[in-house]
Amino acid sequence: MRALVYGLMATAALGCGAAQAQQKTLYVAAYGGSFEQTMRKDIIPAFESKTGVKVEYVAGNSTDNLAKLQAQKGNQQIDVVILDDGPMYQAVALGFCTDIAKAPVYDDLYDLAKIPSGKAVSVGAVGTGIVYNKKVFDENGWAAPASWKDIEDAKFRKKLVVPPINNSYGLHALVMMARLDGGGEKTIDPGFKAFKDKVNPNVLAYEPSPGKMTELFQSGQATVAVWGSGRAKALADTGFPAAFVYPKEGGVVLASAACAITGSKQAEAAQQFIQHMLSPEVQTVMATGAGFGPVNKTVTLTADQQVGIPYGPEQMGKLLVVDWDTINANREAWNKRWTREIER
Repeated sequence: MRALVYGLMATAALGCGAAQAQQKTLYVAAYGGSFEQTMRKDIIPAFESKTGVKVEYVAGNSTDNLAKLQAQKGNQQIDVVILDDGPMYQAVALGFCTDIAKAPVYDDLYDLAKIPSGKAVSVGAVGTGIVYNKKVFDENGWAAPASWKDIEDAKFRKKLVVPPINNSYGLHALVMMARLDGGGEKTIDPGFKAFKDKVNPNVLAYEPSPGKMTELFQSGQATVAVWGSGRAKALADTGFPAAFVYPKEGGVVLASAACAITGSKQAEAAQQFIQHMLSPEVQTVMATGAGFGPVNKTVTLTADQQVGIPYGPEQMGKLLVVDWDTINANREAWNKRWTREIER
């Protein structure tokens, strides 16, 4: 009897070991912080339960995760990567992303989610616009900002904060000022001229840190800023009288995009994971847990859930997409010029 028991235990152990050996593991690289918490708590477990695939999460910012792809070239350890849209265009150009497999969920996406190469897709969006101290505006009888040109208004002298252009929010502002003065991504000179001659006198600081930006508002030093919808919502959630607007010319989309890595040993599971990220259920979780505007048109959010994020066809329709291929080709030179001419 003892021998039989030992035999059954050994057989069970072997069976368990075989099952573990057969289980697929998918390596997903994406952001840390609150995004990682939402992924680990609500999104990954549902995928694992549905598919039987184990997910290993690799946390890092977009720059770090792009660097990992470059370091692992030819022997990729990552199966799916989620990056900001700018670095994602770089990843596509460098050949790291394979074609997105066709699936019904892609028919439900807003156009801005569909990256032209067909090798990546946006899974969530925030918008760059203008945040302002509503209490100060009300006390002075000022109308809410309505145009990108409003950041040139002399009444904001030394009260305006703009992130530098190595930050997407500042870069978006440079592109929009160029577009409004007859230029754009391919002709950026009007943007630099507008900042140098008209915006710079108003700038209190070119501040990249969200924490420092928050301090500048809370201390009363800053009254208005170029910033993202998600950041503005986080500031308002502290009780500060922050309000956010998309200028009439359009806000600029800052998207988070996903791609399946070329040469992945788990190619099918990688495509399934991206489709999972685009499902209405996960898009809702991303909106409520990570502050991402849903790119799936079928998602329905309550009024409270909509606050502070781009949502619905009207708001998504107002968000502009920048030409990342042109920007990435010129960004190093622009950064040097910005340091030399603007942030002197």
